[in-house]
Amino acid sequence: MNTIKVSVKDRLATITLNRGKSNALNRELLTELDEMLKNIAADENVGGVILTGTAPFFSAGLDLVELYDYNEEEAKSFWYLFLSFTANLVAFKKPMVAAISGHSPAGGCVMALACDYRVMAEGPYIIGLNEVPVGIIVPNSIFQLYSFWIGKAEATRSLLTGKLYSPEEALKVGLVDDVVKNESLLTAAERKIKKFMELETNTWSQSKLNIREELIAAVNTDQSATLEKMLAQWWSPATRHILKTIIASLQRKS
Repeated sequence: MNTIKVSVKDRLATITLNRGKSNALNRELLTELDEMLKNIAADENVGGVILTGTAPFFSAGLDLVELYDYNEEEAKSFWYLFLSFTANLVAFKKPMVAAISGHSPAGGCVMALACDYRVMAEGPYIIGLNEVPVGIIVPNSIFQLYSFWIGKAEATRSLLTGKLYSPEEALKVGLVDDVVKNESLLTAAERKIKKFMELETNTWSQSKLNIREELIAAVNTDQSATLEKMLAQWWSPATRHILKTIIASLQRKS
């Protein structure tokens, strides 16, 4: 595994995103994480997962630098991969807690939203879905995932403005469930997931899937028409200009 690290102790798997400083999501990371979670789902010796990163990032979201250079076929296959990965995360049957170790915008936030509980580190970090200002059309499935936790009104307001929340603001609206000091992050995540894991496995898992029934249906709906609109906007001069400006800024910072 080139982009993630995995350790297992007392039936608890801890997956640490490990791709550069910011854990930007590219094809390799999504593929490795998706395969690992499928293996864990089928492994009776693992009862739950903590998903984390390394401060000051959880994940900066999609790797726009890599995506910008994709041709049309590569871009289309990547977006299908990302939406399929999201659907698998949402339907993951075992307990999964996000230990959000820092910044978590866009795709990073999507991963955290798919988990059952989110603990975020204190600090000058941001979390939320900021795709619209970047020029990316947000599919309904992602909106449904966002609103599942924070309600449709808050999700609509924040999504259409690209609002990014501080940890304290995220806690207030229900985007995260707990905010702790960074040194206590994994301890708090372990404490929560072990409470889930103490419960009867099938009862807990089936209840989770029942609660998420409409959400699972939404993320598994055929999204071909939505993707056509997303990709048309992705290649538009306006979005390419925005992306080019963002990438230039990222490269200056690195």
